[in-house]
Amino acid sequence: MTPPSRSELIAHLVRTGIAGHVNTPRQGNLRHYRRLAEGDPYHRFGLSFDRDWSHSDVLALMAKRCGVVADPEHTSGVDTIDPDRTVDALEVLADRMAQAARGAERIMLATGHPINLHATYRTWKDALVRAGCTVVTGGAGYSYEVEAGSAQGRRTLVWDDGIGLVTDSAGGPRHSHHPFAMEAALEDLERRGEPWPQLVIADHGFAGAAGEAGLSVVGFADCNDPALFLGEDEGKLHATVPLDDGYRTEDYRPLSDYVLARAGLAPGGGDAG
Repeated sequence: MTPPSRSELIAHLVRTGIAGHVNTPRQGNLRHYRRLAEGDPYHRFGLSFDRDWSHSDVLALMAKRCGVVADPEHTSGVDTIDPDRTVDALEVLADRMAQAARGAERIMLATGHPINLHATYRTWKDALVRAGCTVVTGGAGYSYEVEAGSAQGRRTLVWDDGIGLVTDSAGGPRHSHHPFAMEAALEDLERRGEPWPQLVIADHGFAGAAGEAGLSVVGFADCNDPALFLGEDEGKLHATVPLDDGYRTEDYRPLSDYVLARAGLAPGGGDAG
């Protein structure tokens, strides 16, 4: 399958709602920005910050790095992700993947959105492995308790085809913001005397905890999750890709193909234009 050009990918992102006018309500975005500024650990994804971020600071950064509406008086309705910023960050990811492939680096991939993003991460993982990279995993079976809200219950770290995620007590994949599973994976590697990954591709708390640990991280984040963008601004993440992270696997396929082509990791090689 021919990968899309940059302009074709932008058109796809806008058409699907992965970027452009997104299905993430403005009022929810502002509420999350406020909670992060107030220090709520759930919205910090395992990251600590060198400066005090006010609500207005967070909004200004999200307008700059993600493309949300900058006007603080816009308090409800539709918000936006700039598709050019999305593709810019995907190109940074592709270039970092190409570097990892050239160096046969150790890689780790993990997602707090397993239903939506697992297949995309697996495709990239498989391409990097074909290029000589080694998948690093750790902490399998580590579990923790979620006590708040409708999502309460025990979560367990599993590695599904090399991709980290958490499951519930019934073994089903669960959405997660928490950094605990990534922290446990890195602690397990250290305890066993195994080297940490040189590149992490992840989202939510998996990405935040890896960035906090000083690893090279490319993270994915929706416009209601500002922590990774703040982490990137403070130098704790290599890049953060802004996108609506709640779509179907097949909707991300053009995005995946674009990254592989630019990285020179697509079957047959080649570059996206």
